[in-house]
Amino acid sequence: MPASADINAISNGTITSPQGFSAGGVFIGLKTRGEDKLDLAMLVSDSPCSIGGVFTTSAIRSATVDLDRERVARGQARALIVNAGIANTCVGAQGYKDAEEMTRLAAEKLGLGAEDVLVCSTGVIGVELPMSLIRSGVTQIALDADGGPELARAMMTTDTHPKETAVSFAASTGQTITIGGVAKGSGMINPNMATMLSFATTDAAVDPGFLQMTVKAVADETYNMLTVDGDSSTNDTFLAFANGQAGNPVIDDRSPDSEAFTAALHQVCANLTRMLARDGEGATRLLTVQVDGARDAIDARKAALTIAGSPLVKSAVYGADPNWGRLMMALGRSGAEAVEEKVDLFVNGVCIMEAGTPIPFHRDAVVALMSGEQVDFRVSLNLAAGEATAYGCDLTEQYVIINSAYTT
Repeated sequence: MPASADINAISNGTITSPQGFSAGGVFIGLKTRGEDKLDLAMLVSDSPCSIGGVFTTSAIRSATVDLDRERVARGQARALIVNAGIANTCVGAQGYKDAEEMTRLAAEKLGLGAEDVLVCSTGVIGVELPMSLIRSGVTQIALDADGGPELARAMMTTDTHPKETAVSFAASTGQTITIGGVAKGSGMINPNMATMLSFATTDAAVDPGFLQMTVKAVADETYNMLTVDGDSSTNDTFLAFANGQAGNPVIDDRSPDSEAFTAALHQVCANLTRMLARDGEGATRLLTVQVDGARDAIDARKAALTIAGSPLVKSAVYGADPNWGRLMMALGRSGAEAVEEKVDLFVNGVCIMEAGTPIPFHRDAVVALMSGEQVDFRVSLNLAAGEATAYGCDLTEQYVIINSAYTT
């Protein structure tokens, strides 16, 4: 992959930063929480797009997931409609009918075929969509090339702020290629795709098969390394649209730009992953767990995710308590191979264990380091070359408060 210096961050970048994309949102009354009450939005490309997507692996899932899987398999789409507040899950056959109708309504507004429109919903499970409100709302959406922030706001549920990012890089043939992304998610987040809605757009021309392969690989290294509370949603969806308006030769696995494209999409999703972790329900601190020296990448992922997801570790992070024994506990039950006599531990860069032996450290200094906005654990297993990084957050009283009254 290219060095990060080859990829340029775009100030105030969003889903409509790439050429040829427009978005917009409205409030129709689906949300009952929060002040920023946009809750229905659309995204559209000026031209047909290659499409890639990955979805929840839950056996209980939204009708939107089933519909999108069918349409993503075609490899082409052009638009998206999304609502927040109601998940369109566990409502029987009506859920699929309503998802289909949402795509028809969007298609009629845009002059497209319904099969070219994807749909996502997020919110409370077990409630039917009020389609009369959605029918009226679709007609009110004003689409604009600067409308990306409206879509980012409209897809929020318990999020405290929208999550948007964009980057660009120069293709080998000289064109500037831009990739933008948005995401929502705050609770019910744990790898099983991972739990959230996320959309990416690019003005690159990308082969559909390569795009699908890249979306899956990038999700595995970013969204699937994210955990807030150990629970996974019924609606998880990550979609990527590529409309080719940059004018570059089509990128596939043989293209000289394949690595640059993959790295840029990875950066967009990694940026959004950190935003999702930092905005976990009730969270006060971002937690990262880097594992290196594992027997292989699979073991590294197991260890990193188990540590990041441990309620005891997350509670210690909240209390800025350098209780490293909790890291060792989580490592031991992770299923990853570990030899105690070879393990090194670091907290925000401070070594607290070397070769399985505790190292004296100034407790107050480490407490001060852990009292900032980010806590970084590094676990070196010193067995081989496997490595992975997981993202999470602390566990606070506010998480219980938010989820004890979610529907009331």
